[in-house]
Amino acid sequence: MAIGDIIVGVDIGTEKVTVVVGEVNNFNQIEILCNTSARSNGMQKSKIINELDIIEAINKAIKDAEEEADIKINSAYVTIPGKYVTIVQNSITKEVKDKYAGISVKDVSGGINQVRDIEIPEDKILIDIVPSEFILDNGKTTEDPIGSISSFYTLNGQVVLAERDYIKQITSIFKKIGIEVDGIIPTILAQRNLILDTNELSDNIMILDVGAGNTNIGVFEGSKFIYTNTIPVGGESITKDIAFVLNISEDEAERLKKQYGLALKSFIDNDNAILLNTCKDEKSTKSIKSSELIEIIEARIEEIFSLVNKDITTQGFKQNINNVILTGQGITTISKSDVAGKIILNIPVKIATGRLISTIKPDYRTSYALVRYIASKPFAKTVSSNIDSRKEENIFKEVLKRVKDFFYS
Repeated sequence: MAIGDIIVGVDIGTEKVTVVVGEVNNFNQIEILCNTSARSNGMQKSKIINELDIIEAINKAIKDAEEEADIKINSAYVTIPGKYVTIVQNSITKEVKDKYAGISVKDVSGGINQVRDIEIPEDKILIDIVPSEFILDNGKTTEDPIGSISSFYTLNGQVVLAERDYIKQITSIFKKIGIEVDGIIPTILAQRNLILDTNELSDNIMILDVGAGNTNIGVFEGSKFIYTNTIPVGGESITKDIAFVLNISEDEAERLKKQYGLALKSFIDNDNAILLNTCKDEKSTKSIKSSELIEIIEARIEEIFSLVNKDITTQGFKQNINNVILTGQGITTISKSDVAGKIILNIPVKIATGRLISTIKPDYRTSYALVRYIASKPFAKTVSSNIDSRKEENIFKEVLKRVKDFFYS
């Protein structure tokens, strides 16, 4: 990445569209210029059900970002749910052009181009290349071989493919509001470096991101991206369950979930009475025990982890996972959700503690993670989004030009 690069990240979620605009500062860190959001119900269970709704939400969030950051946004990077993604492992061995001068950037870029040279099914399109490790001629493994003395190297990488129809739909949506798509990145891949601790980055990890409507799965063996998928249940499912079973409004159900959120009945200290204010039964008000509420929450959380367990077992990845990292607003606000996960998955589960998590507002973590992933992408020539500046010096130049045109036309 280059100092001054401006990167725009857009995440289309179940409840809202979020936009983060970041700039690479003099310390090669991301400085957030703005973050904006707009309500949207156009995406449900990772499927686009209302294009117009999504277009309006993206347009509003982009316009708000332009006004706040004083720029004109012409392009952006976008996340993609795991259900539309396929990962192909590939390995190539490449001779170094000048083994006495060390491995050059050109050597590496040539190797990455070779990794992408696979047969791609007609219904898929290549969206990313992840170079996970380089093995030198002496057997040493490194993530950055540039400058290393070696006559050849072996590159293990992942070719990330996505469903062509979904990509066409997304790019069409952005084109309708005059925005080009810079790139499309799996949600969980973007989040990896944000939510994992340093020691977790080298471990065999499964990330579970439980959002409002979906749970994104990501499996990593160290830096190797192994698998991703999306389970169409999340925190919103818990709220709807509470509303349905107790016959109350979803607003009250959401409030009760946040106030009494507990994943396991066995951890209840006091089985207090809860007064329901929007009960639609014959009586306008009704009282229940907190254990009745927790039982509803526990059942849905058990289902989420059971579906995840079935998926990773069927795919054959479960036996290699050492730890599970839990993130997402849909579940991390519910106490003991990590304990419930450990019981069902039979793998250690912990809430994400990555040092950057606490510095980013929860609503914008995915968009920020996307910007950060793009900014730190190794061996990329350029990553900046297409931005027109509206800063004062440019406005001043435009005024001078108009004045000159007026007097000299």
